[in-house]
Amino acid sequence: MSATSSDEGSSSICTSRSADGTNQEKRYKGIRCRRWGKWVSEIRVPGSPERLWLGTYSTPEGAAMAHDVASYSLKGTTSLRKLNFPSMLPPTARTDLSPRSIQKAASDAGMAMDARFITSRETASNNNALNISVDDYL
Repeated sequence: MSATSSDEGSSSICTSRSADGTNQEKRYKGIRCRRWGKWVSEIRVPGSPERLWLGTYSTPEGAAMAHDVASYSLKGTTSLRKLNFPSMLPPTARTDLSPRSIQKAASDAGMAMDARFITSRETASNNNALNISVDDYL
């Protein structure tokens, strides 16, 4: 995964592509890619200038899940149509949480999604590797 940026210090353009060729940053709401390839998420608290930092993730899916949990926790069921993964909300996503608890729930969900996607990529990578055993040479 690589990212590029202009010399004027403008925002970076993430060049990570999904299997279907779409730009990952444009595919999910509430996330952005750092120049060094990590994905971050934050959300504005409704009716306030305050923002909640939701964390830094290895995958865009992890950052998107963190944003979903925080969005649901802050806005309730009215946000369901706008979520990245509406059918995958964890039980920790509740509407009666404090901002600090929202950050924790979002971070936990994002890290779990990161782990799931990293594990599935490693499994797929291992399945594509050559499987040679000693029996093949006997």
